[in-house]
Amino acid sequence: MINDSKKSWFWPTIQAISEKKETRLFMGAAAVAAAGAGIYALRRQLIAWWLNFSKPAYGVKVTKNIRIPMPDGVSLATDHYQPDKNGHVADDFPTVLIRTPYSKDGIEGIYHAFICHRFAERGYHVISQDTRGTFSSEGEFEPFVHEAQDGRATLDWIAEQPWFNGSVGMWGLSYVGYTVWAAASTKPPMLKAVSPAITGTYLGPEDGRVFPLDLILNWMLILDSLYDDNVNLIEMARRTADVQRQKAILSPGYTHLPLSELDKAVLDKEISFFKVWQEHPEPDDPYWAAVNYSSDLDEISAPAHFTTGWFDIFLTRTLMDYDRLKAAGHNPYLTIGPWYHLNFDRFFSVRETLDWFDVHLKGQTEKLRSNPVRIYLTGAEKWLDLAEWPPPATEKQFYLSRIQNGEGELTAEKPQQETEPDTYCYDPADPTPNVGGPLLSHAAGSYDNRELESRSDVLTYTTEPLTEHLDVVGTVKVSLFVSTSLPYSDFFGRLCDVHPDGRSMNICDGIIRLEPDKIQPFDDGILQIEFKMIPTAHRFLKGHCLRLQVSGGAHPRFARNLGTGEPIPTATRMEICQKAVYIDPDHPSALILPISLTD
Repeated sequence: MINDSKKSWFWPTIQAISEKKETRLFMGAAAVAAAGAGIYALRRQLIAWWLNFSKPAYGVKVTKNIRIPMPDGVSLATDHYQPDKNGHVADDFPTVLIRTPYSKDGIEGIYHAFICHRFAERGYHVISQDTRGTFSSEGEFEPFVHEAQDGRATLDWIAEQPWFNGSVGMWGLSYVGYTVWAAASTKPPMLKAVSPAITGTYLGPEDGRVFPLDLILNWMLILDSLYDDNVNLIEMARRTADVQRQKAILSPGYTHLPLSELDKAVLDKEISFFKVWQEHPEPDDPYWAAVNYSSDLDEISAPAHFTTGWFDIFLTRTLMDYDRLKAAGHNPYLTIGPWYHLNFDRFFSVRETLDWFDVHLKGQTEKLRSNPVRIYLTGAEKWLDLAEWPPPATEKQFYLSRIQNGEGELTAEKPQQETEPDTYCYDPADPTPNVGGPLLSHAAGSYDNRELESRSDVLTYTTEPLTEHLDVVGTVKVSLFVSTSLPYSDFFGRLCDVHPDGRSMNICDGIIRLEPDKIQPFDDGILQIEFKMIPTAHRFLKGHCLRLQVSGGAHPRFARNLGTGEPIPTATRMEICQKAVYIDPDHPSALILPISLTD
């Protein structure tokens, strides 16, 4: 208890201290609020600095959920981002159209909306749309089928708007990029430039009858996570980014037969478009021909800039599209970075696209880079500017052989001595696993393959350590003399960079499916097969070795070849296949490398 004499000095002192603390707290809170307000006011400039964008020139006004009618009466939900200058909405600017099945706004589409703001604040009207049957749009989502007509109808709507200045560009990644090509196939006169990334004019089944099991399962999982209201945001993020979570959900599908039941095995429900796909397994089916726009490239006049990555799932298709445009007399631009699909640098793509659109939609030709091709040379870890893809190269063959200690060797000399073939057994009940490479998950990319190479169903052939750097730029090929105990069989080849510490890092790979009557054997029953790997640009450093893997598959990246020849969707029986690779003078199996002539 405090007596009266002490109160005379104590309480005023306590009160003064308390008032000082309150003042400091108030001043601190005010300072924090002022700093926050300042940061908010400068947010666009700070974002531009952080992402290395040009300075924003405009504010942005957004009109949400405009309903655009399609020819069949279905309406698609569309947002309009307009450049705004001091409260005045500017009209005389080009338009960027982006159509997505992954949500144009809200929590799911927060990244998409962020990108739309970046275009608009640099002087572009942005039309952002949920594709048919997704999120706020009407109709039913059937992948690929409606994108051409819906894209064209949306472009026609844009052309009728009072703010339209006559020019549209389209941008998008992956499926969003596919919608670019679908709309472009209708040859709309207002489409003046396109910038599709990690995508292609066709995303359906390819020739070769090799079923991309992991890709199909992951895409079904991603779409189901987005569209199922019972999946919360945290779980949705885990299903996209957490490899272990993906494996836990998808693993029942890796081994399930028949493949036609994958949706039920993994998601415990029927996925309507997957069922339709099972009815049309062949790439030349009219169903797929109707959504393959590669042949339309010959007549698409809008300047195109392709962007992709060395480990992207659609790299080969992107380069096929680039080649076709070149052959048609166009001058497309091409950028290939060190990315895989899910770590693709989206902001890099936006920066490149802004320059591309500034050139072709605004006439700012000084922003056009001098060389149309820019690629990242892995191993050397640097960018190269090239006049064309692929650059000049000379083919060099490394022949498969086996040295005295039994190890496989790659050598520039053809085999000189008779030797027994290398053999292995492929068992679809214990399939050769996949490690890294192009995947629709964060398990993609380059990994140490030593554990994989220790398996008895994987053959390896390795060079001596290099005495100088070796740049491999282009398409690697494998020429093998083989025999198999079954007429139905797969051969998988992979090129690895073996580091001095022993790590064997995958660079590129490819697969071929053998079926009766497709390749004629020699009189002795031996087949000569040649197949391409996915294109690459890699420097093998001095002291490193090149290694070729040969195996019977890469599961679950590719579905197992069951060895029976049954239809892929309904096959259930499995047979073990004995395989042999011949490496003698009469059967000189070889790895064929494009050695770059460009410094």
